[in-house]
Amino acid sequence: MRLEHDDPHARADLGRSEGSVTDERGVTHLTWPRIEELVNRIAEEIGDDGAPQILVAVLRGGGIPAVWISHKLRLRDVRGVEVTHTADDSTNAAKTPQPVAVNAASLGDLTGRDVLIVDDVAGTGHTLAAAVKLAADAGASRVRTAVCVVNEDNWTGRLPAEATVTYIGTTTRGWVVFPWEGNDEHEH
Repeated sequence: MRLEHDDPHARADLGRSEGSVTDERGVTHLTWPRIEELVNRIAEEIGDDGAPQILVAVLRGGGIPAVWISHKLRLRDVRGVEVTHTADDSTNAAKTPQPVAVNAASLGDLTGRDVLIVDDVAGTGHTLAAAVKLAADAGASRVRTAVCVVNEDNWTGRLPAEATVTYIGTTTRGWVVFPWEGNDEHEH
């Protein structure tokens, strides 16, 4: 895994990137060009390691990056599973005690398959850990994970080993709003 800050040409500070804006509350708003840059980097790394057979999007946030990655890697088998660890969509939303899987059966049979789980952001890693467990329980022989952004404020020292993120687009500190989430001003 190559983190963006390992790349001397990349911008690790999302707040100062041309592809994002940090508002007065410290919330970073990513742009579509920035997401494209992160997805391209992730897809290249996945391709270098060998494309998976199945992509699983952690819904809702992982849906768009998963489909985008699937096109980059020419993969047609994209599935979705809703696993959530936030109580609602508001900025800095409260967390549920444990991640909740809403439609675990939607993964289908993954027996013997190489699976990539994709999400938009990883905080504590608990949502990814739950998704990894679901894929393993469905029979996957290999499970990798990819996220556009890791929030280091929540990440450091709290990531369960089984949820290690294989591919990371970039890291940040603080809340991130993705372009598909729209404008969140009505929430404040």
